[in-house]
Amino acid sequence: MPMKTVLQHLRIIDEAADIYGAVVIEDGIIREVIAADNQWEERLVPQRNTAARIIDGRMMRPGQVLTLMPALVDLHAHFRDPGFPDKETLESASLAAVAGGYGTVVCMANTKAVIDTLEKAQVLKARSDRLGLIDLYPVMALTQDMAGRELSGITRVPAIPALPFPRMLSEDGRDVADDRLLLGAFREARRLGLPVSCHCDAGGPEAEEAKCAGKPREFWSRIEENVATRRAIALGKQAQCHVHIAHVSTKEAVELIRETKLNEAGDSFTLSCEAAPHHLTLTEEDACVLGAWGRVNPPLRTEADRQALIAAILDGTIDAIATDHAPHTETDKIAGAPGFTGLETGFAVARTELVREDRLDLRRLSSLMSAAPARILGLGDRGRITPGNRADLIIVDSNAPQLVNPGVFKSRGKNSPFKGQELRGTVLMTLHGGRVVFEAE
Repeated sequence: MPMKTVLQHLRIIDEAADIYGAVVIEDGIIREVIAADNQWEERLVPQRNTAARIIDGRMMRPGQVLTLMPALVDLHAHFRDPGFPDKETLESASLAAVAGGYGTVVCMANTKAVIDTLEKAQVLKARSDRLGLIDLYPVMALTQDMAGRELSGITRVPAIPALPFPRMLSEDGRDVADDRLLLGAFREARRLGLPVSCHCDAGGPEAEEAKCAGKPREFWSRIEENVATRRAIALGKQAQCHVHIAHVSTKEAVELIRETKLNEAGDSFTLSCEAAPHHLTLTEEDACVLGAWGRVNPPLRTEADRQALIAAILDGTIDAIATDHAPHTETDKIAGAPGFTGLETGFAVARTELVREDRLDLRRLSSLMSAAPARILGLGDRGRITPGNRADLIIVDSNAPQLVNPGVFKSRGKNSPFKGQELRGTVLMTLHGGRVVFEAE
């Protein structure tokens, strides 16, 4: 007998729909979406009678209308596994992901050893698949050991679609300085049909001159991001590949991406980008207050930069919101390690900052955090609540307040810049392939 689950009396939201009703799942697949009308309860009777489980939104939080959304898709996270168990493990990161509502996560290659061969990526993915909590897609580094001297095992990866993963390539925070080598990596990405996530912090001579002149970090890091963004776009055009700009943070980089998308991106050269929740909400003033706990790459920017990011979210220049989850130990963070833990707060931070009457609604937020990143990865079976798609779903109370307490995080990284802040939007349940993998206490 097929395993059937009925989710009922829920507000159902994805990028294209906002209805009240029910969803029927069989064997991990969405089989039917039933919109509420005069006969909908009657149509649900045979589904309920044959269901192994019925999840009723009215029973979860009486008096509240809860929302069913596609599980979130994160294009950018650091799982620290293998090699850094004091910071994070595959298990702790996966638990953090499902607690935050994520069903699909791309993890970066800056592990120990670096994920620079297909075999290393396969080992990590197989471990994740055995856990069964999320779909994990390890990126492969562009160069061996991320040393920037010669191309990695991407040259030996067979062409897609013969291979189900990786779904993205990246050198993470070590941009390839050699133009010819980076162009070669971009051409391999074109052969494989994969996007390259560019972290854009190789600023070249201009940034080095600013550093040598004793300019502050906020000055030369801006040069780094802007110069590296321009370079990635130029080489991407030459290779005719898909360039994805990670954690865009400056108003100049946003404008360059906007102009390129409007005038130069096409069928062969594709440009997409992401913003991180912390860059949409915090500024360099917050970084000063937070001290070492406010250090991140790229740095928190000015209020003008933050407003430019929000404008780019609203006009569609920014395609996706990605956490850049980067857990650290307290010792490492105090010593200056850059990065924030973000999987368990990503949805609430974005919902609190962006979902307002004068900004965007939950449908658009769902697009930014589910459907759009799934499209960037070429995953057409998730990110929408539609028959035939995987039942990767979350139930949220989109208005519930939550006080950020890193002490209760599933992640080993407690380095959240939102500690003590009250956010709105709580994930109550996460389903992965129709199975409940997280329930809020």
